[in-house]
Amino acid sequence: MLRVGLTGGIGSGKSEVARRLVAHGAVLIDADVAARDVVVPGSRGLSQIVAAFGDDVLSPDGSLDRARLGEIVFGDPELRAKLNAIVHPLVREWMGAAERTAVQAAGPSVAKTPGPIVVHDVPLLAESRGKGGFDLVIVVDVPAELQAERLVSQRGMTRGQARARMEAQASRGQRLEVADIVIDNSGSLDDLDHRVAEVWAELQRRAGS
Repeated sequence: MLRVGLTGGIGSGKSEVARRLVAHGAVLIDADVAARDVVVPGSRGLSQIVAAFGDDVLSPDGSLDRARLGEIVFGDPELRAKLNAIVHPLVREWMGAAERTAVQAAGPSVAKTPGPIVVHDVPLLAESRGKGGFDLVIVVDVPAELQAERLVSQRGMTRGQARARMEAQASRGQRLEVADIVIDNSGSLDDLDHRVAEVWAELQRRAGS
């Protein structure tokens, strides 16, 4: 089995890369799915968040009001770190369990060469745990100006909102520091198809070695 961390800044097109890797045959474990699952009503994660930030972060139906929580922590690095200290360990635990399930489901294929390629889609990998024990890390990279343009045109943000969201994450340089493979996504979708195919061939080579 080859364990791959996949990351990239907001607006980099990481999800497009993840979809293409799955189409090639990767098993995808998504940290965003994990982050939602660990704070469902009745969960340990939600209880810890309420204890730390108060009942104001709950919606009327008892679920987490993500928008309200975001307003509380977004502009305060200390509060954001406090939230991350609750959520990140739970997400890692969830993703580890999902990986074990995926490998068990693969059954006899685990013994084949190349073995399963498990891709962990972790938006904040550089912020939370560096290489995180992965065999290698893929970073989806675009120039900051293009990143901001995409957030404005595709997600309806203002330039100020786009910059604030980008500045709340690791810098481009910090992400590249943890990269074993870089996928430049500043070109066309055809360019991305070609580059992901190249990367998939490299992952298969590493999984079989």
